[in-house]
Amino acid sequence: MAHYRATESKREQFRRYLEKSGVLATLTSVLLALYEENDKPNNALDFIKLHLGVGAPEPADTEALRMELDDLQRKCNLLMEENKELRNRLLQYEPSPDEGATE
Repeated sequence: MAHYRATESKREQFRRYLEKSGVLATLTSVLLALYEENDKPNNALDFIKLHLGVGAPEPADTEALRMELDDLQRKCNLLMEENKELRNRLLQYEPSPDEGATE
């Protein structure tokens, strides 16, 4: 009988821990959202993961993506400048619409 009480005590401590840390409230709200869905998703686990934010990128991934974005923006800006410069050079060799009409 003492073994039963020790197990029950550990369960109660764990339940209080989950409640105090907000896990129970979060899980309850996600499960409630799933229950209230009119069109139940085919994959309930994906629904739960999505609503728990499990699919969010890790901070290291976020930093790598941010660095890649900065690099790509720099390259885009350089290409835009090059494009602008090449257009200006091209305009030097093309006759303007006014010149073409007088010939």
